[in-house]
Amino acid sequence: MPTQSPVVPGPRDPVGRGAETAPDPQRKPAADAAAPGSGEVTVVDPAMVKRAVSAAALGNAMEWFDFGVYSYIAVTLGHVFFPSGNPTAQLLSTFGAFAAAFLVRPIGGMVFGPLGDRIGRQKVLAITMIMMAAGTFAIGLIPSYASIGVGAPILLLVARLVQGFSTGGEYGGASTFIAEYAPDKKRGFLGSWLEFGTLAGYVGGAGLVTLMTALLSTSDLTSWGWRIPFLIAGPMGIIGLYLRLRLEETPAFAQLEKAARSKEKERREAEKRIGIREMIFGQWRSMLLCIGLVLVFNVTDYMLLSYMPSYLTSELKYDETHGLLVVLAVMVLMMVVQPLAGRLTDRFGRRPVIGAGCLGFLVLSVPALLLIRQGSLVAIALGMSALGLLLVTFTSAMPSTLPALFPTKVRYGSLSIGFNVSVSLFGGTTPLVVTALIGATGNKMMPAYYMMAAAVIGGIAVLMMSESARKPLPGSPPAVETEAEAQEVREAAHHPAPATAKA
Repeated sequence: MPTQSPVVPGPRDPVGRGAETAPDPQRKPAADAAAPGSGEVTVVDPAMVKRAVSAAALGNAMEWFDFGVYSYIAVTLGHVFFPSGNPTAQLLSTFGAFAAAFLVRPIGGMVFGPLGDRIGRQKVLAITMIMMAAGTFAIGLIPSYASIGVGAPILLLVARLVQGFSTGGEYGGASTFIAEYAPDKKRGFLGSWLEFGTLAGYVGGAGLVTLMTALLSTSDLTSWGWRIPFLIAGPMGIIGLYLRLRLEETPAFAQLEKAARSKEKERREAEKRIGIREMIFGQWRSMLLCIGLVLVFNVTDYMLLSYMPSYLTSELKYDETHGLLVVLAVMVLMMVVQPLAGRLTDRFGRRPVIGAGCLGFLVLSVPALLLIRQGSLVAIALGMSALGLLLVTFTSAMPSTLPALFPTKVRYGSLSIGFNVSVSLFGGTTPLVVTALIGATGNKMMPAYYMMAAAVIGGIAVLMMSESARKPLPGSPPAVETEAEAQEVREAAHHPAPATAKA
């Protein structure tokens, strides 16, 4: 079988070779890409790339708008949906419902991931958008515990489970979608906009909750105000669905699908072989790396963006409005830095950037939390900003790093399973586990120790992973922005550099 261009080395997916000469509406094959010995080269469509990034980021923004609102208004939700009594018990119950959604995320990943590899990324991302919006909107319609008793927390749990199931296919699909559209040299920058959407969702949720907290009385917020953020999910979901339905399938999947259609019998046999077992055990090393990277990414993410607002209020007795404003400012700072950090991952590589973040959390988690615990506005802002800038090393690099761990034919499925297993076990449970640890030990430094432990695991994963910056995705041909770049790749393939003479 012909090898890939020596200029941009990387594994090829044998299933995708049959589509080398077929034109694609999103990525135009270079004029003589299929010439003998040249390998296939594709030139991306800039307009389509922008649409893909926007649609994927908006879906992520909606998901995290809900999570941000849920976290920032957790104390109020505890009063609305659970029996009055111990405030700590109410907060634990609220975070318990929050964590329950993460228990079904791996199931969603096992359903939507393989489905995305079989029928296409775009179709599955449209389905997850509908379910996610419906689950969030439904929360805003649930009566309170005072009105219907135990039915209220049950309905809340059901809505959260729908959300969790749908988001099981969201991140893996969205990051795969962007990665498969992006040119190789800009995959980090374009992927960073996915987490920009995450931060935008959080900022939108936090800003709305902060505004409502400042303008509404406690009784108004508890009786009806809390419903407003969840009801907004309906219009947001319609907009997101419209954008996603306008997208065409990713080039990598389109090539794979066209090759499979040319040999229907082989396609059916391949589909039978590509099951859950192959997605997990056939990719076991990449799966373990994915779990380790996602662990440090999500423990620190949920610690800072989901847990810290409640930590400031419930553990440090800090003014709720001021605490929300500080976290909101930190997220805006992260949004400003995010695309710049994405460019750094393209220039210097994913491993150095992620490794720097792991080292930073290992060394600075305790000093940052000690600053936060001093209680002054300046100290809290400095501590939170330090943690936020460290978190950017993960948010900017992971959307391009994780898809590059897996080949095209199993990328959506393997990534969705690995990502959601790790998030369910370690990320989504972070607020619940840390709250319980503080309650059991009385040690309010537990958040720092938890982040340090995650940083150690993440650091080990970084040492074991291969660099993927400026290289084609496994199972995909080189992707460039211009015909001139494609010509350079073809010329290099025809005239490879001579081997260095031995002494």
